[in-house]
Amino acid sequence: MDDKNIIELFFQRSQDALSETAAKYGNYCRKIAENILSDHRDADEAVNEAYLGAWNSIPPHKPENLASYLGRIVRNSSLKIYRRNSALKRSSEQFAAALDELEECAGNDRNAQEQLEMKEVTECINRFLGTLRPAERNVFVCRYWYFDSTSDIAQRFSFSEGKVRSMLFRTRKKLAKALDKEGLL
Repeated sequence: MDDKNIIELFFQRSQDALSETAAKYGNYCRKIAENILSDHRDADEAVNEAYLGAWNSIPPHKPENLASYLGRIVRNSSLKIYRRNSALKRSSEQFAAALDELEECAGNDRNAQEQLEMKEVTECINRFLGTLRPAERNVFVCRYWYFDSTSDIAQRFSFSEGKVRSMLFRTRKKLAKALDKEGLL
C-alpha cells in the first residue's frame, strides 16, 4: 500500500492504518530503535510508542514523507527510552559512541541559553549538510541521525570501514570549523 493510502487510513481512524504502517515500515522503525537502544524489548516499546505517536498526530498533521515522519517519531521515542534507561545505568554502545564523536566538535556544556543555542546549532548543521557531497552527507546522516554502525554504513554504501571512519572524521572536523566560524563552538 502506498503512503498516501496509509495516511488516508489514519485520517479515517481505521485500525488498518497501524497494520499497514507496521507492514511497510516496521523493519525501518525497528532498525532505528535498535541502533539507539541495543535491546529488543526496548526497541519494541519505542516502535509501539512511535505507532501511537503517529496515530495521535495524524490527523491533524498530514506528512509529506511518511517514512521520515515515522523515523523522527521512533527516533524521539527511542531517545526518551534511552534517557530513562541511562538513569538506570543502562546504555547502548553504538549510541554512546556516536554522541561521543559529535561532542568533539559540538561541545556539551549546558546553560540557560541552551534552547536558543541549539536552534542556532541546528540551523548551522543544516546549512553545513547542504555543502557536503551526497556521499559525505549520507554517511554523516546514517551515523548521527540513524546511529548506524560504521560497519553497517560501509556495507550499505560499498565502502571499507576505514573509509567510513575517515569520512566521518573529516566531516566532523569540517563541522567543527563551520560551528567555530559562526561562533557556536
